[in-house]
Amino acid sequence: MNCFEDFRVKPGSKIKLSEIDPGFRHCYESHEEALPETQRMDEQIRSYTYKLYAECKTSLLICLQGIDASGKDGTIKHVLGATNPQMCRAISFKEPSKEESEHDFLWRYHKVTPARGHISIFNRSQYEGVLIERVHSLVPMKIWSERYDQINNFEKLLSESNTIILKFFLYISQDEQLERFKQRIDDPAKQWKISESDYTEAKYWDEYICAFEDMLNQCSTEYAPWFVIPANHKWFRDLAVASIISEALKKLNPQFPAPTVNLEEIKMKYHQLKNSQ
Repeated sequence: MNCFEDFRVKPGSKIKLSEIDPGFRHCYESHEEALPETQRMDEQIRSYTYKLYAECKTSLLICLQGIDASGKDGTIKHVLGATNPQMCRAISFKEPSKEESEHDFLWRYHKVTPARGHISIFNRSQYEGVLIERVHSLVPMKIWSERYDQINNFEKLLSESNTIILKFFLYISQDEQLERFKQRIDDPAKQWKISESDYTEAKYWDEYICAFEDMLNQCSTEYAPWFVIPANHKWFRDLAVASIISEALKKLNPQFPAPTVNLEEIKMKYHQLKNSQ
């Protein structure tokens, strides 16, 4: 079994993030040491997703959550780089628009779930309704506490409609978050990513950790599992996510469909065209 399966949150478990090391890197000492395995996983993803696209029977939904600066954008860049751009898109969820606010909280997510043969990557996801809205008391407890079951039912519907769901919580330490904020300040290529909310939201670290734990414990199911990814080391994060995606696609085992034309007739027409030139 893929060793990264250990990051899966078993249904009914009680995860305490304080007991997980965000700097964990398994048996790998460095990016250079892990790179060959990461490249191998990427190649497998590239092969499997091409077959997924051709077969057009199943879709893949990847959900990314994490505290600010946990590496959601970097993970998306890595996953997209290992797929065919024709069949994979990333959707980033910001503050709901007026139209989105006039619907149920799941509407804006449901309408961009992947079609068969395609992949969608959610940068933040349906879990915003039990994270930021909970932490900042944007909705009453009675409302957000009922959303766990509603999200589970939503994901069950997607699963029963042939969507594979993989959810990754990118877990970094508070010190690592502050270091990444500093890098954004110091690096002109990253300064555009700085926002006031980075620093105002950082004050709610403990509240977010509590909300993340409830999210993981109440919404990791057999059909839509959560994986807690130690993400202090970006290269290890990419390896872990790629390995889990590759393993899921391997189990799915997509196949190229049979030709829809008579190959012998096509070959004959090809030779006729070639000989006529």
